[in-house]
Amino acid sequence: MTERATLRTIDGRPVLRFERRLRHSPAKVWRAISDPAELAHWFPAEVEAEARPGAPMRFTFPGEAVVDGTWDGEVLEVDPPKVYMFRWNLDVLRFELIPAGDGCLLVFTQTIGGGGRGLLGAGRTATGWDTCLAFLAARLDGVPATPPDDTLSRTEAYIEEFGLAEGTVRETQDGSELHFVRDLVWKPLADVWSLLTEDTQLSDKPPVRATNDHVPAGRLLHTDAPDELTYEWLHDNEPAGTVTWRFATDEELGVRVELTQTVPARLAHLRAEALAAWHVQLELFFAATQGEIRCGWPADRVAELTEHYRRVD
Repeated sequence: MTERATLRTIDGRPVLRFERRLRHSPAKVWRAISDPAELAHWFPAEVEAEARPGAPMRFTFPGEAVVDGTWDGEVLEVDPPKVYMFRWNLDVLRFELIPAGDGCLLVFTQTIGGGGRGLLGAGRTATGWDTCLAFLAARLDGVPATPPDDTLSRTEAYIEEFGLAEGTVRETQDGSELHFVRDLVWKPLADVWSLLTEDTQLSDKPPVRATNDHVPAGRLLHTDAPDELTYEWLHDNEPAGTVTWRFATDEELGVRVELTQTVPARLAHLRAEALAAWHVQLELFFAATQGEIRCGWPADRVAELTEHYRRVD
């Protein structure tokens, strides 16, 4: 058994799986996972529900939460003290308790809804449930729970492990497009745009944070704050293609960034290095959106990823 989440595809849908060995009877743990009064001590939202199949559910986030409003759900299965399953907004959560010695094994899965866009958030979702399950264990043990101080690093580790940071190459009539899409959790678009542009007045040059030395920047071609900007990139001081940053928000899934670079066929040999540079730049940008500004360009990381993209390109 591992306490790290795993991500699998089951019946075409992504499923996060967690296992926890608990030193308490299934009956005690059952109450902790099904009674709204107990859920209040560890679940990320206030829960209103009756423990019967078909019953509606209501999930309300606290005022300081990054997610606003109320989400709905439905009880799907109740088999005390073994299985409790319900829909939460787009996802399905299932808790199974298996007797083990003088305690039990909790097997918790989340079937992620929202298609590919829902999958983007699997890294931060896994980190969030790790924290919630730690609070659940502390509640059962009767000890204080300590909020973690390494949320960003743990989320980054899951993003890497699940392959959620990978760039792709899409062939076009004139060459190819390098494409990345990354989850940015729940941030106001205006704040994300401000971070990218550093609140500078845009004119004919793209903001520094939107560029890197591996893909030399030319003229700024288009801006539509806070959603999109496009600029030329240069090869041998001549326009070679475009780079576009796009931001989008979904009230059920959060905020995401999409980055696209067009590459003419004659410059296909530059794709691996460009993919590596954007991969790293988006890692740095994600960290910045979570409040951590990292100084210095990690050249070793770029070199490592360049070799990776050469193997898969």
